[in-house]
This record gives sequence, structure tokens and C-alpha cells, in this order.
Amino acid sequence: MPAERPFDLAVVGAGIVGLACALAAARRGKRVVVIDRDAQANGASVRNFGFVTVTGQARGQMWRRARRSREVWAEVAAEAGVAVLHHGLLMTARRPESVALIEAFLATEMGEGCRLLDAAALARRQPGLEGSELLGALWSPHELRVESRAAIPRLASWLETRRGVVFRRGTAVLAVETSRVITSRGVIEADAVAVCPGDDLISLFADRIAAHGVTRCKLQMLRLADPGFRLTAAVMSDLGLERYAGYGALPQAAPLRARLRAEQPEHLANGVHLIVVQSADGGLVVGDSHHYAPTPDPFAAEAVDALILEEFAAVFGRPAPPVTERWTGTYASASARTVLIDTPLPGVRLVMVTTGAGASTGFALGEEVVADLFGGASA
Repeated sequence: MPAERPFDLAVVGAGIVGLACALAAARRGKRVVVIDRDAQANGASVRNFGFVTVTGQARGQMWRRARRSREVWAEVAAEAGVAVLHHGLLMTARRPESVALIEAFLATEMGEGCRLLDAAALARRQPGLEGSELLGALWSPHELRVESRAAIPRLASWLETRRGVVFRRGTAVLAVETSRVITSRGVIEADAVAVCPGDDLISLFADRIAAHGVTRCKLQMLRLADPGFRLTAAVMSDLGLERYAGYGALPQAAPLRARLRAEQPEHLANGVHLIVVQSADGGLVVGDSHHYAPTPDPFAAEAVDALILEEFAAVFGRPAPPVTERWTGTYASASARTVLIDTPLPGVRLVMVTTGAGASTGFALGEEVVADLFGGASA
């Protein structure tokens, strides 16, 4: 590695949280280096929906982080040439208990800007749902959707060419010390270090990560052929009302949870809930499921995919289009928290999103971490 003057911030990990830290520091005029062992984005940040979710995030700080991150995504997308493929969320309801929970959600501060659509209004808003037996849906205008596998590389390229961020790819980080990152290509000096390991629980500060009870979550994802209609927003089923804490933590979730346990126990046992988003070519990205282990196996079970596709058919009132692609993803998970920020050494921050919300909260988290390291308030 050629000699160069020290950096203000070294970021370990080029996933969305690492890129968010790099952006926040670059916006402050800091000299930033991002170090990653892979030649290209390959982890959770490109294996997801690209769905930046505000509505339904856990009440309080998580929800506020999502609102801020959505603002930054809108700014960055315009500057970096990242296509926003559609906006908003339709959280559909097949059961009266779901409608009651949506009404309770709308009465909270988190329901700002959202509204309940009845079945007729939903059918008018979203083509493809005409044959469904839905009672209605929560409409939220806050969400946006990007194609992760294109957006993350484009964001990194923009940070490099327009923001002056230096990238060291194909470089393993062997150890982190105060003001020093020891890599397979030499030592990088930096005033501060942000370690953003994604779901790597072992390579750096394994004891600190283990102390917080972090494990890994595997999810199964599908790409379906163009269904012949265009989504006006992301579509979710009322299984998501039980899973997302912004709804599920409300007292009015209990009747829905009991009914789901009686009617769809296999879906719940496999952590299945439905998210459907659309790509520029018309294809649909559909998922997902949740299975937990320190090292999840890499295999996708056909029975789990069948549960996901069954939920698609129940929401849209038609069989799912043909499957054109299948993959699995993993992310860090901790039942007791949604975000881990730790200080293993002076001037070093360990930063992990320990739920599947890196794209939805990462930019706000990056601003908080950089403000903590360099002083001043986050945006």
C-alpha cells in the first residue's frame, strides 16, 4: 500500500452502514477511507428488497432514524443517479383484526401522512388487486424503493468520484487499534475508525459482539416474472402487521396475533411475511423468511418458498408469476436490540444494525456515529 497522509476516518465494511458513515464524514469535509475484503458488494446490502421502510419501524428512535434515512436516500438518489423505482407502502388487510390494528396505528404519531383505504379505493390505487378478497390497506407515502444490487455500487462509485472517499477493496482487516487499522495490505492510519461488519460476528471484536447476544438471520428471496401490471407502491400482507414492531407492539395487535397463530402457524414458524416490490424491467422481488443461527446454512428450502408464494396468491387473488431467480441473504440479529453501537477502544466505534433495517436506518445511524466521533450534532 503506497504511503499517504493519515485519514480522518477509516471505515471497515462497504455495506450500507459503512457507506453511510463515509457519506456523513465526507459531508463534513473529512478525508475518508473505506476498507472491504470483497471486490464488490456481496452481503446483506445487495440481497434485499431495496425497500426503505419508515412506516412500521419500532416506535421512537428507530422510527425517527428511518424518517431521516429516507430523507438522505432521496437526496443521494438525485445526486448519485440512483433510480427510485416507486414510492410508498400498501400494508394490506385480509382480516377485521388487521383493520382494527391499522386504525390504532393511525391514531399514533407514526400514522402521520398515512390513511386507511377501503377495498374499492385500494383496487383503484393498485392494479392487480382487483380479484383479491382484501378488506383494505394502510397507505403510507413515506417509503421508497431502489434496486439494491445497482444502488449500492453506484453509491460507492459516487462517494469515490464526487466525494473523494478512498476505497481499499480486496483488503482484509486483521486488527483495529486506536488510530490504526492493520490490513492484509499494510497499516492505515486514521484519527477515528468505524467498524461496520455487517453479519461478520467473528473477525473483529467478537467478544463485544457476543456480549450483546448477536446471531445471524437467514432469509429466502425470490424474483418473479413481470406480472403484467405496475406497482404504485410496495405491497405487504398483514403478516407484516404482526412482525413489524411499529404495529406489533401496540395492544391492538393481540387479537390479530392470536388469529394468525391459529390460521397460519407454519408461516409464523418460518418467519414468513410478504413484501413485494417491482424492478425497472417489471419483475417482482418477493420475500421473505427468517431463520436464526450463528452460521445459517446456505440452502433455500422449497417448502419455505412455497409459503411465500402462497401468501402472494392470497394477497393478489391470483397465482404468482413464474420464479426467475432465487437467493438467500443473511443479516446480524439480536432479539434485545435493533442497533448496536459500541466503543471497544478510544476513537473506535463498532456499528451494527441488528435487524433487517440497514437500508431503512443506515444513513441516520452514520450521521450519529460520525457526530459522536468528531463532535457536533447529527442532522
